[in-house]
Amino acid sequence: MATSAAAAVQDEPATKFAKDQLKAIIERIERLEEEKKTISEDIRDVYAEAKGNGFDVKALRTIVRMRKQDANERAEQETILETYMQALGML
Repeated sequence: MATSAAAAVQDEPATKFAKDQLKAIIERIERLEEEKKTISEDIRDVYAEAKGNGFDVKALRTIVRMRKQDANERAEQETILETYMQALGML
């Protein structure tokens, strides 16, 4: 009896639509995850190429991170860093 009730629920158009929609969402996420993996590999390859050309990868990563920041935010962080370095006698 429980199986026939479950089968009846599966046949309802609203339930089928929800299942199809859920499946489509999951498939989109899986495709995007695959694209993200590919892009991450491409970025890794670019850093490896830069290293092969003699560039410091750690410095490149820092610059990329800094360029994402707002100019005022970056200036504030640089000021704080300089203040701390002066307090520690590093400058």
